Amino acid sequence: MRNEQEMFNLILKIAEQDERVRAVYMNGSRTNPNVPKDIFQDYDIVYVVTETTSFRKDKNWIQAFGELLMVQEPEKNDFMSGGDVDLEQNYGYLMLFTDGNRIDLHIQTKDYMLKEYQSDSLTVPIYDKDNCLPKIPPSTDKDYWVKKPIEAEYFNACNDFWWCLQNVAKGIWREELPYAKQMFALVIRPRLDQIVSWWIGMQHAFKISPGKMGKYFNVYLSKKHWEMYKDTYSDCEKTNFWHSLFQTCELFRELAMEIAKELSFTYPIEDDRNMTMYLYRIRELPKDANGIF
Repeated sequence: MRNEQEMFNLILKIAEQDERVRAVYMNGSRTNPNVPKDIFQDYDIVYVVTETTSFRKDKNWIQAFGELLMVQEPEKNDFMSGGDVDLEQNYGYLMLFTDGNRIDLHIQTKDYMLKEYQSDSLTVPIYDKDNCLPKIPPSTDKDYWVKKPIEAEYFNACNDFWWCLQNVAKGIWREELPYAKQMFALVIRPRLDQIVSWWIGMQHAFKISPGKMGKYFNVYLSKKHWEMYKDTYSDCEKTNFWHSLFQTCELFRELAMEIAKELSFTYPIEDDRNMTMYLYRIRELPKDANGIF
């Protein structure tokens, strides 16, 4: 596997030798000093170019980056699906190589770059032939810090969490596994993850990022809470699904109540009690029941 220095040397060499490329900058985890380095980090690279057409017409130029395992062209896919995409201004090649390295490369015109360049605090200039890249402060992940909630946001998260649990419960009881699993994954888990993120943010004065999709939850949660969080995942067995559901409720309750106390919010304890009682009843309800209770 080519190492980091080899990859950067290659990325710069290609840019230096191609007159169409006028500048290079980088986004993503490799610009974040708070992210641990590993071999799976992408190289999120942008080439500022004179135009995109010639790059798109002859794609053989990307072969210079290495032996390709697979390529995705997201803007092309969006365009073919009817999306409102300006291929003349911005185009991407997400490239996975046979040695395991990955480059997410975008080519952008100068006009497009000037609109986007300062929109992400995780940005580092690498190369500039024409001094066209605007001056920016040092890279920081502040744009990704957990934002302190207002009470309305907190109430909405709690209310939606407890309300939508009934849908998961009836899906389990009906043995509608796809419905129950997706209701949990697409509605309940995002609310749990929001509370987890707020709780983590609260521990660090809301100057921290728990990572994309909570990938650093295990770093910032206490050992107890991380073990509980892992228990919110289950297999397809009904008994295990119920266990994970109640564990989800317990974790949500503990963290949400701590947030309420710290931020002087009101935790909806009655919704919690009533829905928890409802869930226990549904769990014990015979499959052939004619009435609910």
